[in-house]
Amino acid sequence: MRPSIVILYLTLAIATGRPSNCSESWELDNFKTLVTFGDSYTDENRLGYFGSHNGSAPPVGWDQPVVCPIKCISSTKEGYSTSTGGLVWPRYASIYTNTTLYNYAVSGAVCSNNITPRTWSSINAPFPDIQGYELPAFIADSKFTRPNGSAFFTGTPDNTAYAIWIGTNDLGNDAFLTDSQVANKTLKDYIDCVYDVVDGLYKNGARYFVLMNLAPLQLVPQYATPENGGHVSTKYFPDKGPNVTEISWRMYESVVTVNQVYAYRTPYVTNILTEYPGIKVANFDVNALITDIWTHPSLYLNGTAPLNTTGVVNQCDASGNNCVRSQSPDSYVWFDELHPSEQTDRVVAREFVGVLGGESRWATYWG
Repeated sequence: MRPSIVILYLTLAIATGRPSNCSESWELDNFKTLVTFGDSYTDENRLGYFGSHNGSAPPVGWDQPVVCPIKCISSTKEGYSTSTGGLVWPRYASIYTNTTLYNYAVSGAVCSNNITPRTWSSINAPFPDIQGYELPAFIADSKFTRPNGSAFFTGTPDNTAYAIWIGTNDLGNDAFLTDSQVANKTLKDYIDCVYDVVDGLYKNGARYFVLMNLAPLQLVPQYATPENGGHVSTKYFPDKGPNVTEISWRMYESVVTVNQVYAYRTPYVTNILTEYPGIKVANFDVNALITDIWTHPSLYLNGTAPLNTTGVVNQCDASGNNCVRSQSPDSYVWFDELHPSEQTDRVVAREFVGVLGGESRWATYWG
């Protein structure tokens, strides 16, 4: 198909699509199951299993424990560690919607280790990725029957939403940001991988998808400019170098580029291609949401200390030691140099509920 025809079809698809604040195909009460994929922004410590089992994956039919009580504010339980220091957004979304959560996210993950492999020193191997581990793990679980004869996975095509939030590590240091990707791989390959995961899930019966675009990584302290609280060095990026402004703007350029492709590729997949009948996709603009939290913190943060958009809840030195936690974590957008705070995650979860209900101003619906 000639590029000019593809552009014409995309224009027609977008022009005839439903308004971004309405979708008759999405009804909150219909969803009973939530399946999530991603990295540390979504992980409930699945990575911890790999670390405590010499790099071995959890067995098929593994019930992931939630050690921290629902009402906890910060992590105080041994063995429970998340990027927010407490609960992460999918757990809150599950609580808010009374859905069963199957969370396959792994901290440190990228979409594919064939594109941007990142070595985890604890196991001297790449972090488990979505394409090579998370997707196959879910598919195996979805077909697993417990010893008592009951199905491990209780979702159906009509009552299950599948959410994918990946890219923070793919675009970050030790990946595209530092030109560490596999030779000849580009951002296109990363985006192709995301939609390949959608393809794999669809073939396994999935029909409702929430694609969460990239967070405003140029604003997180690890990649921000100095005036926005950017750090010269962090435990996640110790060899950052002196030009933090250049790093921030390069990250910004990559994030904007990728998110723009998401906005146009989804309608192409759902409204032009004919291989996905019945597919429903919500593009959740979590980038715009978190940017709004950062820009208008008084609308979202509710801590007792002055609201803080550039600092972090868990302040450590560049080696990750001598950490001091704020006594008012809900006053912050960021938990540490790279991750949103628990309060930010609560907001993401709250708005995710609106996405499932077809009423979110942060989502565009296709299919």
